[in-house]
Amino acid sequence: MAMTETSDYLPYLIYDAAQVGALDKRFVEEFGVDGFELMQRAARAAYDELAQRWPMPGRLVAFCGPGNNGGDGALVACRAMQAGWDVTLIAPLDLSKASGDAARAFDVYREAGGEVRDFVDERIDADLIVDALFGTGLNREVSGPMAEAIDRINQASERGVGVLAIDIASGVDASTGRNWGRAVIADTTVSFIGLKLGLLTGDGAAYCGELAFDDLGAPDALYENQPHVARRITHRDLRHVLPARPKGAHKGHNGHVLCVGGGRGMGGAIRMSAEAALRAGAGRVSVACHDDHAGAMSQARPELMCQGLPADPSVGDAAAQVDALIEAASVIAVGPGLGSGAWGDALWRRVLESDRPLVVDADALNRLAASPVDRENWILTPHPGEAARLLGCSTADIVADRVQAARRLAERYRAVVTIKGAGTLIATPDELWLCTQGNPGMAVGGMGDLLTGVIAGFAAQGMTLAEAGVFGVYAHALAGDEAATGDGERGLLPSDLLPCIRRQANPQRT
Repeated sequence: MAMTETSDYLPYLIYDAAQVGALDKRFVEEFGVDGFELMQRAARAAYDELAQRWPMPGRLVAFCGPGNNGGDGALVACRAMQAGWDVTLIAPLDLSKASGDAARAFDVYREAGGEVRDFVDERIDADLIVDALFGTGLNREVSGPMAEAIDRINQASERGVGVLAIDIASGVDASTGRNWGRAVIADTTVSFIGLKLGLLTGDGAAYCGELAFDDLGAPDALYENQPHVARRITHRDLRHVLPARPKGAHKGHNGHVLCVGGGRGMGGAIRMSAEAALRAGAGRVSVACHDDHAGAMSQARPELMCQGLPADPSVGDAAAQVDALIEAASVIAVGPGLGSGAWGDALWRRVLESDRPLVVDADALNRLAASPVDRENWILTPHPGEAARLLGCSTADIVADRVQAARRLAERYRAVVTIKGAGTLIATPDELWLCTQGNPGMAVGGMGDLLTGVIAGFAAQGMTLAEAGVFGVYAHALAGDEAATGDGERGLLPSDLLPCIRRQANPQRT
């Protein structure tokens, strides 16, 4: 069964490279499917996607390595020849090293009259390139002729030549999404058997392009009781946790979010968090911000209950006001615009002393990284740079293995953790979740502030912190995609998402 593009029709479970390898082996050994038959099925699925995307035959160049991925490419090239394409297979490495099913596939290609050329580091003249250099087992830096071939493929892509990747874009780690020095930039990637995490997170999401999946006829029994690395968030899950409200609901049923931040000169961030919490459905939202911002914020959004605080909010009436706000809150969102000075320090300390559930972001994460504390009942929402500070490593380390980073953060801080970016990961006590929605237009300051508010708004309405983290990320991403529809991704503003957040928080409306 073929499924195209990152939609609800993609598989629910996501695997790493070793787990997909185990599924493939099980398919052959326990279900009696011949390995070469699977290779032929993969070639058929890949060519079907090729014919749909590029229906007019022209000049096709297939870049093939000596492994099974290259064998898939050779069989795709055979089908293309039969359909009228002018085909050349280019081999950066010696194909005499091929064995088993891959060697058989290259023999089939040659017997069909297919041309094989050694790689020459020169301009590629083609209408379409098939990338079958590396499969899912790559775990080292790309070098030598394979690296040069990837460079030439990408140069051709920049000139408008189409690129179809088989199983995964060559150079991308199937388990982590890491770019091993060089990676093919594909227009479309056709993947098989199990959906690989590296296609959907980190660098992989950018290099693999549009995604098509085919299970190659695998029965449901193949996947039963087999390990997986993550679950993909779907709309049916969102509808389950956000049912239509009962007719007798009132604001007290929907929780009270306290947003703490907005230091002097930084009122916008906490206002966006607070408005997002309202749009996500919180019954009431209060804001503890600097005196400078409270009046303007109340005028601009009168539904927010804004409390201005003086330069030292830890003494006198200000301290009592903060305590009263905390006491009234169902959940506290802290960090956006909190700043790095004494004003933010005082509020951070007081929030940490409370027993309320916390959603921690931005300047609060930096304080936590500088002075870690032992606490439960919280959600941390770092981007890769903040995650690196929390773990005492480099941002490159986080990007290289986002899965491991999410798990380490969740364990070290006993928290639900979201690592933001393309293919956001959410680590909960029981599961790792992946969000495949969202778009590059959301890479702009302020989007994270909205996410903090959405998560807090969901938590206030009675979701567990794990549910709030998972579905807050998902609803926020859906809102970003909705807001980008029509006018495009470039120039998208966080405030453009606010009406969309409201719609996505009501998934039962359609």
